[in-house]
Amino acid sequence: MSKPSVVMKVSAMKPGMKITRVVSADAEEQLKSFIDKFAPHNQALIRAVRKVLGKRLPTANELVYDNYNFFVIGYCSSERPSDCIVSIAAGANGVGLSFYRGASLPDPHQILLGSGNQNRFIRIESAKTLARPEVETLIAAAILQGKTPLPTSGKGNLIIRAISAKQRPRSKSAN
Repeated sequence: MSKPSVVMKVSAMKPGMKITRVVSADAEEQLKSFIDKFAPHNQALIRAVRKVLGKRLPTANELVYDNYNFFVIGYCSSERPSDCIVSIAAGANGVGLSFYRGASLPDPHQILLGSGNQNRFIRIESAKTLARPEVETLIAAAILQGKTPLPTSGKGNLIIRAISAKQRPRSKSAN
């Protein structure tokens, strides 16, 4: 998935958290290094889900967060996190698809998990999960629900937004 090139760093937000805006060939390398921290099965799953979402949302920006609890790739209609439609969220226990405004999405099949005021998610066992009609319907509804519409042409940017200095393990220990 090739993206445009520009690099710009922004100052720290919290102790131990570096906020960066990186849109470059280096961003793909940095993204690869984040994904490489996971167990091989989850690496493959993250890459496969990213590929599917890149085809489904080609004009969306990918906002990347390598945070303490989770690694996240948000698909957004702008560079603002509040314009996020869906996100890949990964931890040592697996990969999920998070809906930023999932609490207000119609969910007749009751597949959304979570009980927060805003976010809901589904667990992803394989990239084929995204092809299920009820998941595709949720993604389509999330797109329509967005405050800022997706651009109608062009390609989105890959933007590394935050890297936490401390992180939970990305793979389960072999104990």
